[in-house]
Amino acid sequence: MPYSYNKLWKLLIDQGMTKEEFRKQIEASPTTIAAMGKGEGISPKVLSRICETMRCQPGDIMEYIPNQE
Repeated sequence: MPYSYNKLWKLLIDQGMTKEEFRKQIEASPTTIAAMGKGEGISPKVLSRICETMRCQPGDIMEYIPNQE
């Protein structure tokens, strides 16, 4: 789980948007949203659509968390 999308989830809450509404707005599959919930990486195309829709930069919605091994 190297990625955290907690910033994005908080942004959705602040805007009163559900994950389903968000998914439809960025035209992503349910699998993509599930992967994000598990902290998995997403494609640059999806990331681009998110940033365009939310009018933000990638660092505003996600962060990389290195393994602590």
